[in-house]
Amino acid sequence: MNIVDFFLGPYLERSTELIVLELLAFIFGVWSVWLAKRANIWVYPTGIIGTTITMYLFFTDRLLGDMLMNAYYSLMSIYGWWEWSRQKEGKKVRQITTMTSKEKGLGLTLVLVTMLVTYMVYRLTSTAMDLSNVIDIFTSGVFFTAMWLMARKKLESWILWISADLITIPLYAYRGWGMLSLQYFIFTILAFQGYYAWRKSLHKNEL
Repeated sequence: MNIVDFFLGPYLERSTELIVLELLAFIFGVWSVWLAKRANIWVYPTGIIGTTITMYLFFTDRLLGDMLMNAYYSLMSIYGWWEWSRQKEGKKVRQITTMTSKEKGLGLTLVLVTMLVTYMVYRLTSTAMDLSNVIDIFTSGVFFTAMWLMARKKLESWILWISADLITIPLYAYRGWGMLSLQYFIFTILAFQGYYAWRKSLHKNEL
């Protein structure tokens, strides 16, 4: 099987509706990360559209961990939207900062708790625990924490995004979601750019 057949083969048996929805999720997902790189609050409404569509796609394929993670993204986007829009005395409350020691401990706890919850969902639904689902459990924990840190405008959120994106690229390709795999490849590039853009902004604010 060549690379073209590997990526395009699954779409031959997929309905037109799902292909169109995956394309829309791809567009809104990339747009959302591009806005995040620029610390633009519109990252959240575009993100909500993308994650809601993706949640439905994963529901049709019984990818429960991914589906729950995108449901969480949608809810956390509402929280992030509120956090980024808050102002005090005409100045935004949330500025780009780095994690405190307390936040690092909480972040690690969130990774582990999310992994445990995702594992329990797989067990309760009697889903086979193959290697791809084990990887999904791990990336769910990382993505969960990255989204929380993004809502709080923490520079380290980009490091978690990059780490989980790199793992997700081959995972989604293996599962037959070629466009989403490409999407996460683009996410990785944007995440590197986002990290350096936020770090530059952070250093500028410290001067």
